[in-house]
Amino acid sequence: MAAGASTPMTGTAVVRLAEFATAVAADPQGSVLHDARLRLLDTVGISVAALDTVPAEVVRSLVSRWGGAPVAGALGLDERLPAPSAALVNGTLAHALDFDDTHVPSILHPSASIVPAALAAAEEAGAPGVTLLAAIAVGNEIAIRLGNAGYDPAINNNVFFERGLHATSICGAVGAAAAAAVAYGLSTEQTAHAMAIACSMGAGLLEANRAGGTVKRMHCGWAAHSGVVAAQSAAAGLTGPPTVLEGRFGFFQAYCGETYDEQALLGGLGSRWEIEACFVKPYPTNVFTHTAIDAALALRARGLRPEDVASVRIGAAAATLRTIANPREAKIRPESGYHAQFSGPFTFALALRGGGGLGIYLDDFTDEAVADPVNRELAAKVTHESDPRCEEIFPMSFPAIVTVETVDGRTLVEEVLANRGTAARPLSEDEVRVKYDLNARALGEGADRLAERIAGVAALADVRGLLTV
Repeated sequence: MAAGASTPMTGTAVVRLAEFATAVAADPQGSVLHDARLRLLDTVGISVAALDTVPAEVVRSLVSRWGGAPVAGALGLDERLPAPSAALVNGTLAHALDFDDTHVPSILHPSASIVPAALAAAEEAGAPGVTLLAAIAVGNEIAIRLGNAGYDPAINNNVFFERGLHATSICGAVGAAAAAAVAYGLSTEQTAHAMAIACSMGAGLLEANRAGGTVKRMHCGWAAHSGVVAAQSAAAGLTGPPTVLEGRFGFFQAYCGETYDEQALLGGLGSRWEIEACFVKPYPTNVFTHTAIDAALALRARGLRPEDVASVRIGAAAATLRTIANPREAKIRPESGYHAQFSGPFTFALALRGGGGLGIYLDDFTDEAVADPVNRELAAKVTHESDPRCEEIFPMSFPAIVTVETVDGRTLVEEVLANRGTAARPLSEDEVRVKYDLNARALGEGADRLAERIAGVAALADVRGLLTV
């Protein structure tokens, strides 16, 4: 892409992030590339599994009508698209099932925005595989650090989340801009402008988690789209304010008020990678439900049957209950399989009855399962409450302490204090591949070919056509 004139930037937070981005692009380390490759594999698999969702159908219909230069591929479409449109489709797919990777305490899902933006820009640029992986690593790290900078220890929560803001899409747009800038080969100054421009583009509200609606499933697609457009705009000469992050009318003041942790944003940048604390999700549900799912699976392994249950009390951090426990009627009787993925009572019920995949899988979240009277009866027996021990641990993990009273008078307790998939309980590379195989099975033999292509992506001289099945 031809570079245009730009306004000089020096020394501000966005410049330091841009310097980090171009340094990694110039000399990506092996461990960084390995992590990015696994996140690419995981994100692509999730996206394949989401091909038949309504939001995916909506965005495919939209971009097909928009038209434009055929430079990048999108899953589920034979025709190639403009890079922003491809990023919109793939980003929507990546977040549509709530199965994407998760970081704490930022409480965001970075790869669902970053991988689609990096892929689209890298395809348009004809970038090598190493550059694609570096772009993914850079974008993920920057998005996470932006989210971390909004964490307020005084309230033991992230201010984005506290205000009902979707940090995933807000910070994801900025990280996606950095990723796209790396893929396009922009200079440090242009990369800073790309991120500064994207700060005016990110958005997302979490009310759909509580009250329903499908718009949240498009959030990461729009963040990826915004990031690519921001990078293209910077390359063409559009500029952003140098103090866009820390300024009086900047990013953090707008989204987090007085909360801005500069050390969380910039400390150890380039030497300490926050992405290492970002875990691959084993279950296709809101991450706040995962430890209670683990508890249900453990109780089932101990011999507990659904018909044995008189009542279930799940202790958790209070901040999580607004998403997974309230409003109660919507959680014990979710309106669809998708909405059941955000229900603490319903996910516990499904896990106790026995699920697929790595313990519970997408196949368990059908509209038929939601209507099943046994599931509804069991979910109605589940209540949630704030637990002091869980409050102390949150948001570094999302613990659950489950107490079951049985119909024959027993009391069973199961404590799960760290999420599966975190550094404390990591998924192996083989387990990540199992998850991919389940998610991508609709491709038949093409799933293996795609996985092999991703396994060898670092050796590719040009990533165009990477997603071709």
